Amino acid sequence: MLASGLSLLSAEPAHAQGRVLPDFTDLVDQVGPSVVNIRTVEKVTQRGGSGEVDEEMQEFLRRFFGQQFPNIPRQGPRNRPQPQEEERERPRGVGSGFILTSDGFVMTNAHVVDGASEVLVTLVDKREFKAKIIGADKRTDVAVVKIDATGLPAVKVGDISKLRVGEWVMAIGSPFGLENTVTAGIVSAKQRDTGDYLPFIQTDVAINPGNSGGPLINMRGEVVGINSQIYSRSGGFMGISFSIPIDEAIRVSDQLRANGRVSRGRIGVQIDQVTKDVAESIGLGKAQGALVRGVESGSPGEKAGIEPGDIITRFDGKTIEKPSDLPRLVGNTKPGTKSTVTVFRRGNSRDLSVTIAEIEPDKPARIAEREEPAAKSSASAAAKSLGLAVSELTEAQKKELKLKGGVKIDSAADAATRAGLREGDIVLAVNNAEVANVKEFESALAKADKSKPVSVLFRRGEWAQYALIRPSR
Repeated sequence: MLASGLSLLSAEPAHAQGRVLPDFTDLVDQVGPSVVNIRTVEKVTQRGGSGEVDEEMQEFLRRFFGQQFPNIPRQGPRNRPQPQEEERERPRGVGSGFILTSDGFVMTNAHVVDGASEVLVTLVDKREFKAKIIGADKRTDVAVVKIDATGLPAVKVGDISKLRVGEWVMAIGSPFGLENTVTAGIVSAKQRDTGDYLPFIQTDVAINPGNSGGPLINMRGEVVGINSQIYSRSGGFMGISFSIPIDEAIRVSDQLRANGRVSRGRIGVQIDQVTKDVAESIGLGKAQGALVRGVESGSPGEKAGIEPGDIITRFDGKTIEKPSDLPRLVGNTKPGTKSTVTVFRRGNSRDLSVTIAEIEPDKPARIAEREEPAAKSSASAAAKSLGLAVSELTEAQKKELKLKGGVKIDSAADAATRAGLREGDIVLAVNNAEVANVKEFESALAKADKSKPVSVLFRRGEWAQYALIRPSR
């Protein structure tokens, strides 16, 4: 019996016997010195005091402790001096990054340095540098900072086209501030759609807060991505993480280093998916391309002759397989370029010439006006059943968005998320009833038939669209 068992083992294919778990030790020695820890500091404005306790504080102390504090100086409202404002610095967060060039350019995530007044970069050898933010692009979450150093160990950039699903990859970063932490896993998927401008790499490499901006490394010691996002319901790693493909990141970083910002193209059309039923009914055959739902007035698309109902099937000769392909191709085209758009219209294909315009750059975040603080979120029982929490639009927001009313979605979950709604969307109407404020929003939900889906007209960016929320049962 033993001999028979041995014969069975020896009968295994040679390639199966040769499969062993990889050893990452050499990779850590090779790439580890190129990974950096990034700490950020932000400036906050605080109101100083004169050291005296006012009447409101006296009342608080009396109610809390049940007695008066006669030795504490009191001051009336009339002679109370105005508190002085002072600016202080406080720690903001911890992230990771990697050395892009030997002369001190470091790549990380835009959200790692966003809002920072000071960026501190620490190398593996414990040297610390104050870094200058060269540029940050929120749309792709890529940022470049510069430290005053030379002769640094730069990473090797890999070829993303050679990355295969199932191959081993490794991450190095500072999860929860734990510097030089190494984790490993495999590539779970490529071209994962989670945004307009990036097809992410999905892995099962353990990524946690603090890993953001660190490198994803293949078994050849090459950087193939920047660790950027995780899917989590707990705030921690749950087996799914996303990385920015390095080729996309390098394209962005080149523009940031040259101009401090990223210039992207636009043609001014609103697009949607082409369903199988639609494709068959109009004679397109295969469900591909981008269905044009609307064309912005005066946009390059309108000037080129693109019409609502057209299906864009190719851009500059490149096939549009799914709607997200179009904004990526257009976005990567230099503004001012004349491109060819192929549209399918009423059974025929035609080529249209369009001159690419530029997307407006991201506006810097503004501090809320003191006299108009951020509104508190509202979530009634009806709103919660749909997975929504909303707040009032401030007058400044209405003016900026050119709206007369509406409510802003502060969080979306469950049924609302399934319907495609997300944080930042502006709800304009519920079941064909306009909502100017939170009160009208709640009223419209209260009148809605609980057994039927709720129709919501909302605005995202410049475009208005409908969503059908089907409450959970």
